[in-house]
Amino acid sequence: MTVVCRKAESSDVDALHELIQSYAEQGIMLPRSREALDRNIGTFIVAEDDGRLVGCGSLCRLGNDLVEIRSLGIAGGYKGQGIGSRMVDSLIDEARSQRIPKVMALTYEVAFFQKNGFRVVDKEIFPEKVWTDCVNCAKQHCCDEIAVLKVIE
Repeated sequence: MTVVCRKAESSDVDALHELIQSYAEQGIMLPRSREALDRNIGTFIVAEDDGRLVGCGSLCRLGNDLVEIRSLGIAGGYKGQGIGSRMVDSLIDEARSQRIPKVMALTYEVAFFQKNGFRVVDKEIFPEKVWTDCVNCAKQHCCDEIAVLKVIE
């Protein structure tokens, strides 16, 4: 198995949608329409194994000095092989190239992010996130996701 991480392309939209939808159906990721994925394809990276999309993640800019990792997922059968960490590294490299020093995520997989150098923080320190996405979320008043942050050089 040779998994390659690369920038997503328009031809990835259907596979991205399928992977994200599988997580959304479990209530652990926000759904994304094909149209929204196509519009934001430049923010996504994918992990690919022999032409098959097996992972994805994106960066969403929340301010001049803050981005969020979102839609981070791995296809069944590929978890636990370091692919998620490689994608996080790629996303952090992208934030670094854009000179954005803070990378955050809201997650149920706290140990994974801690293993990748993030620390747990109070989600209220991200008003950019609260007013961008949380204000429209069904879980707004009972959010059970944990906020994590990594400050990069």
